[in-house]
Amino acid sequence: MTPTDTVRIFDTTLRDGEQSPGIALNAGEKVEIARQLERLGVDVIEAGFAISSPGEVEGIQAVSQAVECVVASLARTNDKDIDAAIESLRVAHNPRLHTFTATSDIHLEHKLRMTRDQVIEAARHAVTRARAFTSDVEFSCEDATRTDIDFMAEVVRVAIAAGATTINIPDTVGYTVPEEYAEILGALRQRVPELDGVTLSVHCHNDLGMAVANSLAGVMAGARQVECTINGIGERAGNASMEEFVMLLRTRRPRFGLATNINTQEIVRSSRMVSRLTGYSVQPNKAIVGRNAFAHEAGIHQHGVLAHRRTYEIMDAEAVGLTGSDIVLGKHSGRHALRQAFADLGYTIEGDDLRRAFERFKEIADRKQKISSLDLEAIASDSLREREDDHHLVSMAVTTRTGEPARAEITVSNGSQEATAEAEGDGPVDAAFKAIDRLMGVSVTLAEYTIGAVSGGADALGEVRVVVEAGGRTFSAQAVSTDITEASAEAYLRACAHARTATEPEQELAGV
Repeated sequence: MTPTDTVRIFDTTLRDGEQSPGIALNAGEKVEIARQLERLGVDVIEAGFAISSPGEVEGIQAVSQAVECVVASLARTNDKDIDAAIESLRVAHNPRLHTFTATSDIHLEHKLRMTRDQVIEAARHAVTRARAFTSDVEFSCEDATRTDIDFMAEVVRVAIAAGATTINIPDTVGYTVPEEYAEILGALRQRVPELDGVTLSVHCHNDLGMAVANSLAGVMAGARQVECTINGIGERAGNASMEEFVMLLRTRRPRFGLATNINTQEIVRSSRMVSRLTGYSVQPNKAIVGRNAFAHEAGIHQHGVLAHRRTYEIMDAEAVGLTGSDIVLGKHSGRHALRQAFADLGYTIEGDDLRRAFERFKEIADRKQKISSLDLEAIASDSLREREDDHHLVSMAVTTRTGEPARAEITVSNGSQEATAEAEGDGPVDAAFKAIDRLMGVSVTLAEYTIGAVSGGADALGEVRVVVEAGGRTFSAQAVSTDITEASAEAYLRACAHARTATEPEQELAGV
């Protein structure tokens, strides 16, 4: 395989994916996902948008230290953004600074309030400043598919002259269609012959359901980097789905003659990890990673598959990491076995994280006869969340009787003190939430509450995701337990704690 046959995968799950409403990954969660992305074989990990917060800088730094592959940090074309990105990448083994500016007239007029000349100069200055830090600089024309082609060509030419080594032409609002996108890239290449000396990249959003198709059109037009996310998560309707694009090239290799560096057997594991840590579940009929992707309900399909799998399956389930093998532990399993099981699942759990996870494992093992790999994934992600939590559920007592309000008594600790509150509600979960409201002293609105089973069986772990709104922002949290009311209270407490930290100064627990 020659270099021109390979399409680089630029994964932006930790940046564009995290911008999905309600997702807020802590540094530990970002590191675990980044490590899995490196095992998956992605070429570039975009770890965040440094200027957005000090915590974002810390998260990018943590990812930069944890992986050897290229790590990118996003920045607008101003000095503060560029400098924040540089700071976030100082410890990176292979840093890439990714800077961008809008180029469409509608963005220039209504968002940037800049002239075309000002945009060109900003692009030149930003790339020059970034290049002084690293030789790996990517430049993007935001809203490229609604940009005047001659103006975009001028901006791209300036960026390349200033030292950009990757040029990204994103379909920022998911507006284009494959034929049109190919025409745009073709016209740009005609106007900017300098593109032959750099990597051309595509970044497609899925507002019209065309992100993967547009990405393929971009590659067929000469792009050799595709920007995408695990499970296609991202703002609005999301980004191009990494697993769909990769398996498209793999399955149709004879037609396209293109490949990636992705280890496809890590796809399902990556999908599950991202789903669990972000709280964004995968729809059952999602291509490649949905639980029904390789299921056959119709009798004629079942008969065909039993006779020969290729009758109705164009891919092997094993190729994406779906196998019949499973990790099963019980209550007598030790800490070493648990650590190894986590490692086999792609999680690096050590020190205090392992201690918390082991305590959680023992607690759940006392309630369940066998702990499956799906249970272990849930325990691992729950322990990573707990590490970042300031508030913890100490105890909960709930009473219910038909025809009478439910009552909940909740005790919460913030590390230095404990407080207890009681409340009545329309059911045990409602009562628990109201008691937590009294303890936390923050005004939130419950926007979303979902319950799922981690695995099958009557003793399955219940997984709860809660999204609350406060101060015009959304905050999400998840928790798992064999007791669904306990998981609900834990998830709600975490969401309220996130909202409280973000919207109010530090204060004591209410009632103490």
